[in-house]
Order: sequence, then structure tokens, then C-alpha cells
Amino acid sequence: MKKLFLYVLILSCLPSCVSTKQMTYFQGEPISKSELYKLNNEPYRLQVNDILYIDIKADNPEIVSLFKSENSSQTNTNKGESLYFTGYTVDRHGNIRMPYIGNLNILGYTENEVRLKIEGELSKFLKKPELVFVTVKLAGIRFVVAGEVGSPGTINLTQNQVTIIDAIANAGEISELGNRENVTLIRKTLDGVKKYKLDLTKIDIFESENFYVQPNDVIYVAPLKQKAWGTGTTGLQSFSTVVTVLSFLVSSVLLVKNL
Repeated sequence: MKKLFLYVLILSCLPSCVSTKQMTYFQGEPISKSELYKLNNEPYRLQVNDILYIDIKADNPEIVSLFKSENSSQTNTNKGESLYFTGYTVDRHGNIRMPYIGNLNILGYTENEVRLKIEGELSKFLKKPELVFVTVKLAGIRFVVAGEVGSPGTINLTQNQVTIIDAIANAGEISELGNRENVTLIRKTLDGVKKYKLDLTKIDIFESENFYVQPNDVIYVAPLKQKAWGTGTTGLQSFSTVVTVLSFLVSSVLLVKNL
């Protein structure tokens, strides 16, 4: 009985621990390639609720001042939050509204396509539109990280590109009980909602077509089975949990016998 008790104790602890392999990122070696290749990094196409920073400049500021919002000159491009009030938000019809130009439908457009469209509209009012310089940029990349991370929530990074590594790092890292092999990326596109599975323990993640996060993405880190079991992440924690449970069972049996 003593040996049986010991075997049960050891076997119950083994699967309940979180192994080093489960917690290690980017395992394996990069595969050398004999020819050039590129990641599937297509330009982002604007969706409803995206916010744009639009700036129009010319040698004579008075020429273009009519086409700029009142607060655009006060916008701090280093703070995406301020652009919520001063930027141009894509409404539910896919439009932005600019002074004198009016509504512009830009749903599904890239930043460069929006710039060209604004330049085309300005040419209707200006004699020398080629002297006007237009800048169009996304007001940061906003996404949500949920699940087993240190600081879940909505994050807005004022960068041109955000990788899945950037996203996880800014969410406080994956916890000890987070499943690095089962990270889900949910993306709403013009074709509908799409769902992707990512394995951050493999070096191949750097070649994934979903390596770059897009605005409004939702990233979910699933928990490991150990969290549901409640046995702990280390061998000592698991051992302590099992001993506590067995001690409770033995005490219960002895109490019943003494009744």
C-alpha cells in the first residue's frame, strides 16, 4: 500500500507541472532559404471606426488652412489618444468628413489611396495642387489582448507596424499558465470575421502571414490544462497540492472509521 501510494503520488505530479518546453518561445532553428521570399504583408485597408491623422501643408499656409480641422495643428502625433478628438474617424458608412471637401468614402482604401483621393479633391479648389503636400497616417494601431497575459486590455501603439511579439510584450507577457502554443488571433475584415491559430513556441512564427497585427485585432491566449486542474505550475506546487488532497482523504477515512 505504501508503494502504491508513492506511485500514485509521483504519477499525479508529473502531468500537472508546466514544463520548460511549454514556456520557451521560438524553439527550433530558422530554415535557410535558397531564394528570396517576402512575408504576406499587404497594406492595411481601412475599416469602420479607424482614425486617421491627415495633414495638409503648402508654402502659403493660408491656402490650405480652409481644408484643415481647427484642432489639426494642435495634434500631437505621438499620442494616439489625442487623435480620437482631433483626427478623422471613419464612420459607419465608411466616410470621413473634411472641411469644404465634405464626405469622402474611404472604406477599404489604403493610406496611400486616401492621400491620392484627397489630393484629387484639392485639385478642384487650387490652381497649383502640385505645391500642396498631404500626409495620411493611421492614428496608431489599436488591438485587444485577452486571456492569460499580465495586463489584458485594449492597447494602442503609435507605430507603422506591430508584430504579434510587440502585442504580447505590451500586454505584460504571457503568464506561466498561458498556453504559448495556442494563441488565437481574431480579425474582422471586409470579407467577414477570420480566426487564426498561432504557436509562439516555434521559430516559424516569424514567417507566419499573421506575424503582423492589424488594427482592431483581438488576440486571445488560452490557459493551460494545469490552470483548470489547479495543481500549480512547478513540481513543488503540484506536490503540495496532491499531498493536501491525499491528507484530506486519509483524514476523512479515519474519521469515518472512528464513528
